[in-house]
Amino acid sequence: MTLLLFVAGLVALVAGAELLVRGASKLALSFGISPLVVGLTIVAFGTSAPEAAVSVGAVLEGKTDIAIGNVVGSNIFNVLFVLGVSALIVPLVVNLQLIRQEVPIMIGASLLLLVLALDGRLGGFDGALLFALLVAYTVFLIRQSRAESQGAQAAQASFDQAYPSATAGGWDTRLPTQLLLIVVGLGLLVLGSDWLVTAAVSFAKALGVSDLIIGLTIVAAGTSMPEVATSVMAAFKGERDIAVGNVVGSSTFNIFGCIGLSALVAGDAGLLVPASVLNFDIWVMCAVALACLPVFLTGREIARWEGGVFLLYYGAYMVYLVLAAQQHGALAPFSSVMLGFVIPITVVTLVASLMRRPTG
Repeated sequence: MTLLLFVAGLVALVAGAELLVRGASKLALSFGISPLVVGLTIVAFGTSAPEAAVSVGAVLEGKTDIAIGNVVGSNIFNVLFVLGVSALIVPLVVNLQLIRQEVPIMIGASLLLLVLALDGRLGGFDGALLFALLVAYTVFLIRQSRAESQGAQAAQASFDQAYPSATAGGWDTRLPTQLLLIVVGLGLLVLGSDWLVTAAVSFAKALGVSDLIIGLTIVAAGTSMPEVATSVMAAFKGERDIAVGNVVGSSTFNIFGCIGLSALVAGDAGLLVPASVLNFDIWVMCAVALACLPVFLTGREIARWEGGVFLLYYGAYMVYLVLAAQQHGALAPFSSVMLGFVIPITVVTLVASLMRRPTG
């Protein structure tokens, strides 16, 4: 039964991602909205639904540390794993708006969470601030897209008039159908991720893996499965703006939306930030967000080798978590190698690539 649940989860994720990407891309075309804006809003918010559900549910059950750990772990997973895998499939050309606006906002959100969490607690005011920023960010994106959509709709109207046969017909050209595809796709993604996490936890417990490791790895990665499925499917379909925008938008939503809403639900007690998260994981999250900027600037694309580096670092982060949880003797030499050799080499390579980037 566990194996069947695992397979069913994978099938639901693939089917949901296919429907969501198709519906979102067609919706963007219908309204003249850029695929990037759709990826940053509808797709990003939808694929972050599991993180929101897990975080709020954890708060209601009195497990506030899971609410924060889930978001921090998911953001690290989103950038390092999701973008890494997507870039290995096809080099991801990065929209200039992402470099100039969205990535700095994601970095700012990460640093703001770090500052708010320094006292070891996220109270009601912190939650209200974060959630208000989510509302303001969404309204800003929608208003910004209006000017773009007017030009896009005019261009689309001219194209339709010149080539009526190219856009006529098609079962997915009607607005109700597109909205249905998005809703059904999101539903399958949430359901598939829940099945996948349940099956993976059962496998891990059968193998004797501790609850701590399960929480740090499977739960954080499992709630990010919709982002994986959506971005990989979008990469396969050539919808690169949706693939990248989904990751950046989801990471921003996780901080503003999931943490903000969780802190509001927690009330006067607030969210207590675990010491391990405050001393290590949240700093990794900020470093990963900051790393996006030079990577995106190197030729305005995420090359395959950069995707490979992202995956390498996610693997190293997982190894560190396992060694730290077990207080293994290899933890110290592993940390020394990463800090003294691997990370500096990567930084030098990125700087060199940035200096070689053509200007203009």
